[in-house]
Amino acid sequence: MSQDFTAVRLFVCADLPGPIALDAAQVNYLRNALRLGPGATFLAFNGRDGEWRATIAELRKGAGTANAEERTRPQTAPPTLAYAFAPLKQARLDYMVQKATEMGAGRLVPVLTQHGQVRRINRDRMRANAVEACEQCGILSVPAVEDPVPLATFMGTWEGKLVVADEALVGTAIDPVATIRAAGTPLAVLVGPEGGFSQDERERFSKRAVGVSLGPRILRADTAAVALLALVEAAFPTT
Repeated sequence: MSQDFTAVRLFVCADLPGPIALDAAQVNYLRNALRLGPGATFLAFNGRDGEWRATIAELRKGAGTANAEERTRPQTAPPTLAYAFAPLKQARLDYMVQKATEMGAGRLVPVLTQHGQVRRINRDRMRANAVEACEQCGILSVPAVEDPVPLATFMGTWEGKLVVADEALVGTAIDPVATIRAAGTPLAVLVGPEGGFSQDERERFSKRAVGVSLGPRILRADTAAVALLALVEAAFPTT
């Protein structure tokens, strides 16, 4: 079936098809923001069972119920792309998580670097932003949101290539999309802090890095993230 871009979409925890328990925030959104009531429909997904058309049964203060009966789309495989990043301050982190989700990241991995200024994150808030992006953009798989780890720890567990915007590693490559495509998969996009990677960190990942240029301008970390993810999407549209 074709995707309905006009329908309301909600991420739910229930197995689908079947009854759905709606929490207070979802009830408020459906009843007060959208002015929907019993008998109205929305699209429900849980990241496991595809997307289903659900009919609202009851909306009361603090809780509600619906029932999913008709599948509108089958579940797709989760993206394999990992997005590893030095944490940013909250508002910009919110934006970056949303855009990484929209652009196909399957894992969100905060990495702690020597020059990074933010050491802690609100994991629940990150997941909420990822869920919201999935709801708004028709995405069926919510990316995994992981705890912060040192960059060295991530490097020790990641076996694929790393796409990094680092002019020192670009060499003679002039076509970033072709360079990324030639690297193959699995891939991780790695974005460091605005102070840059230390020399030790650069030496640690340089042998596995796919260096690409983002042009002559100095970009903020969240802008660089969007640019790199767009290049990966262009190289591997279904990654």
